[in-house]
Amino acid sequence: MKTRVLIAEDEALAAEALADWVQQLPHLELVAVCADGESALAQIRTLRPDLVLMDIQMPGLTGLQVLRALATEDLGGFKPAVIFTTAYDEHALTAFELHAVDYLLKPFSHERFVEAVEHALQSAAPALGATADALQQTGSEPLTRVLVRDQGKIFPLQVEAIEHLRSDNKYTALASRGRSFLVRLPIASFEQRLDPARFLRLQRSCIVNLDFVESMTPDENSQLIVQMQDGTRITASREVSKKLREQSI
Repeated sequence: MKTRVLIAEDEALAAEALADWVQQLPHLELVAVCADGESALAQIRTLRPDLVLMDIQMPGLTGLQVLRALATEDLGGFKPAVIFTTAYDEHALTAFELHAVDYLLKPFSHERFVEAVEHALQSAAPALGATADALQQTGSEPLTRVLVRDQGKIFPLQVEAIEHLRSDNKYTALASRGRSFLVRLPIASFEQRLDPARFLRLQRSCIVNLDFVESMTPDENSQLIVQMQDGTRITASREVSKKLREQSI
C-alpha cells in the first residue's frame, strides 16, 4: 500500500519541486497540493493523507495553526505524520512540541528530503494513519525533545541529554556530549517546559541538568559554584544558593 501524501506550500516553484520528488518515490502517492493553510486543513480532513509536507508561513492559517487545529479535533484516531518545510528555523521548538516528524529548512537537498520521508515512515510504522498519539502532547507536559541544527541539518536532541543551557536575550546554547547547539529562542521558552525535578535555573541566563552536576562548592560570598561533569563552572545566584543549602541534608 502506498503512503498518501498531501503538500501544503504557497510558493509555486517549491510546491512543484516537492510534487516532483514525491512522484519519484514509488511508495508515495500524491493526493493533493494546497496553496494556503485553510484549504490544507480542509483537504486533510477530507482526504486523510498519511503524510503532510507543510510550509509554516502560508496565507490564511500557518502550518503550526493547521497542526494545532488537527490536534484538538476528534478524527476517529486519524492523525497524519507531518514534515515541515520552511525557511524559518525559529519555529523548530514549537514544531517539535507539536510532534512534527521532521523539520526541513529551505533550501534543502533531495537527499535530505528522502531522509525525512524515510524517517516519517519508520517513526509511524506499521501504519502512518494509525498513529493516534503523534499530536497528543500538550503545552503543560515536560518537553522531551528539541530540534537543533548542526552542519546544515536539523535533528531531534533528547532533552535528558542536555547538560546545561546558557543564553543571552535572543539565543540559547544547549550543551550535550561535548557539543553546543545554538537555538534562536530565549531561555525562558525552555524553562516553562523543562522537568523541574531534573532541571534547575541557577541564574537568569543559565539552567543546568542536575544529572550532570559533579559538585557544588560555596565561594567566599557563600554563593555555590556548580561544577559540571564537562568541566563547566557556573555560579548560582544568591537566592538559588540559599535554597540549595537549605535542601541539603
